Amino acid sequence: MTGFLPQLVGASNIYGCGMLELGMSFSKEQLVIDNDIIGMMRYAKGGIDVSEYTLAVDSIREVGIGNNFIGIADTLANIGLPSDPKVFDRHMYDEWVGLGSKNDVDLAHERVVDILANHQVAPIDHPDLIQAVIKKADDRFHGKE
Repeated sequence: MTGFLPQLVGASNIYGCGMLELGMSFSKEQLVIDNDIIGMMRYAKGGIDVSEYTLAVDSIREVGIGNNFIGIADTLANIGLPSDPKVFDRHMYDEWVGLGSKNDVDLAHERVVDILANHQVAPIDHPDLIQAVIKKADDRFHGKE
């Protein structure tokens, strides 16, 4: 998958999702991981909310410089702001261990299995448009255009 910088300058095509070995292999788990990364990139491209709330100024004053901010209410409330990953685990270590110590690839595999078993494709609102595209391609292929 290409990097984040091209998207910041307006690139609309993200290449290589799910690819391994320079495209010689494909992984559904990598595709799910890449989807999380793309979601984070899209969020960042939209701008980061910088406010007294997101900066947690009062909490910084209360906790103090150099102390632990990880477990405070503001941090936990804002931890999901940068993105809403489906794979990347943001649990604290003890909770992560209690949940089975699954790494991101294990979680991605579980998501792939769930998607393949349960995903329902939404029907296309205008199937006649799809048929028109198919007919145009068929006509072009058969030299009828």
